[in-house]
Amino acid sequence: MKFLDSLNEISIGSLSLGALIGALITFLVCLIVISIILKIVSKALGGAKKMGRTMKNFVLSVVRIALWAIAIIIIASELGIPTASLVALLSVAGLALSLSVQGVLGNLFAGLTILMTHPFAEGNFVEVAGKTGVVRSVGLLYTTINTLDNVVISIPNSDVIGSAINNYSADPLRRVDMLFCAAYSEPTEKVKRAIMEVVEADPRILDDPAPFVALNAYKDSVIEYVVRVWVKNPDYWDVHFSLNEKVRESFARNGVAMSYAHMNVHIVEK
Repeated sequence: MKFLDSLNEISIGSLSLGALIGALITFLVCLIVISIILKIVSKALGGAKKMGRTMKNFVLSVVRIALWAIAIIIIASELGIPTASLVALLSVAGLALSLSVQGVLGNLFAGLTILMTHPFAEGNFVEVAGKTGVVRSVGLLYTTINTLDNVVISIPNSDVIGSAINNYSADPLRRVDMLFCAAYSEPTEKVKRAIMEVVEADPRILDDPAPFVALNAYKDSVIEYVVRVWVKNPDYWDVHFSLNEKVRESFARNGVAMSYAHMNVHIVEK
């Protein structure tokens, strides 16, 4: 006791040596406790298979900041600093910081929403915020996609959440919808047979759901036919372009005239 009393009599400025030693010991204890807690949290997050790596890192960072904030208040109490004033100061500083970075915070919380709801994942082909491409990464502030011509676009997460999201990779199957036009002079069954000839010859087109070919509309100069076939998701674009080419060849082979917009003028003699 006498030794502790003698330490308290020694002061550095307004702080006693005993208070400084006590604060140092408290700091070391807090350091050890924080390290143990972070290891426990990290291990617990490692077992959460549905939580992405970015989300795990964010949760770990939040826990670390919260623990150190508590540690600072405890150490300040050991040094005799009024903790009520410190808490008030931290609150004011936090409010000022949140007002200055509210746009960043908006993107941050939007990023957390994306990570928790999983509207898409890395590698999905999506249309979001007016942009179309393959998702490259989902960060806390930005979602990055690669367009079909390999342009990297970073979209603020708040824009992602505020727009409709079309995820073309969500299901294993996808329907290819095509429109083809033929002259009015061509019989309907003849045109449909020419189209089905191409559909049945392509092994990538699935039998179930069954392919669908029908007369769709009467246009000004042509009759429009609709083709709907189901394929595996990765085959979508290959089948789309193949149908465009092969149907044209089938029409030529079967004598189906592919008409174009034109105007017929009839001269009536009186």
